Amino acid sequence: MTSTVPALLVLEDGRSFLGQSFGAQGETFGEAVFSTGMSGYQETLTDPSYCRQVVVATAPHIGNTGWNDEDDESTRIWVAGYVVRDPSPRPSSWRAKRSLVEEMETQGIVGICDIDTRALTRHLRERGAMKVGISTLDLDPSSLLEKVRAIPAMTGSDIAGEVTVDSAYVVSAVGPKRFTVAAVDLGIKAMTPQMMSERGMEVHVLPANVTFDEIMALNPDGVFFSNGPGDPGTADHPMSVLREVLAAGIPYFGICFGCQIFGRALGFSTYKLKYGHRGINQPVKDLGTGIVEITAHNHGFAVDAPLDADVETPYGIANVSHVCLNDQVVEGLELRRDSQLAAFSVQYHPEAAAGPHDAAYLFDRFAQMMEAHRA
Repeated sequence: MTSTVPALLVLEDGRSFLGQSFGAQGETFGEAVFSTGMSGYQETLTDPSYCRQVVVATAPHIGNTGWNDEDDESTRIWVAGYVVRDPSPRPSSWRAKRSLVEEMETQGIVGICDIDTRALTRHLRERGAMKVGISTLDLDPSSLLEKVRAIPAMTGSDIAGEVTVDSAYVVSAVGPKRFTVAAVDLGIKAMTPQMMSERGMEVHVLPANVTFDEIMALNPDGVFFSNGPGDPGTADHPMSVLREVLAAGIPYFGICFGCQIFGRALGFSTYKLKYGHRGINQPVKDLGTGIVEITAHNHGFAVDAPLDADVETPYGIANVSHVCLNDQVVEGLELRRDSQLAAFSVQYHPEAAAGPHDAAYLFDRFAQMMEAHRA
């Protein structure tokens, strides 16, 4: 239920909102972003891509389904803070083991509720994502603002190393093993290797600092780079490893952060979006088929590549394969060698946890690409 403890939210431009504590009491800081998903908050909060971000829920009523032990996408909640308008007073789902607020308290996640999240979201859309603080300890807007402005910006932040796995682990193939995949964990969600394993892939999840030689020691049929947090412009090591993968001709599939690193490896630049794409209802068009997919997103950076031109790279011919219909942001890249698909990436989350299943075919495409390469 709603706490009676007051809480204060202050943005770096000085805008402030006074509400009630939601979750753990204390103080937290990060980048304020908004997510437009109507459901799936458990998957959102446990997505490592949200590390150092304070998430604002645009859906007004949050917590209806409580918290269960099956839908976590990692081992912990990664968001720096959570902002909602109306918390559910009690969970209403047969799968719930406890309430959302109980889980936030257990994991020490500071949040705020009973504020005008619509006004806050409109402010972020107009001014852009920005640094923010939430506190139940310091209710002086000027004092909290000083602390907010002192934290580092997301641009220039190298965060993947904070969320990556400590040591490699294997997700076995479901049924007969067809392929071996080296998956570089830059902030991977649990459902991603699960989706690959269901297609006969034995997935070796590797730390972000893995070397090309360590990848090759697995004799992989394909290489995968996951989603993750931070500025792709700082990911020089993963990019250099990926360039070696592409030069070796190994099939590659990347999502989200892995798409941005792929873009950099091909010679494109990346840039910070004004407020990013976050939620499970983003329309994306496949330029090859003309099909529109509703997709799950969480990215604040994007690749700067021409939408209507093939680009010659050291590894083959690259082109944009998908675009967001809201703003024409690049949402996918393809690399072809001798007219055959050699590598591809998408800027969204095809594992659909939570989210629509329109993009699940991309895992089949990865399998088909590895099969063709093997042949």
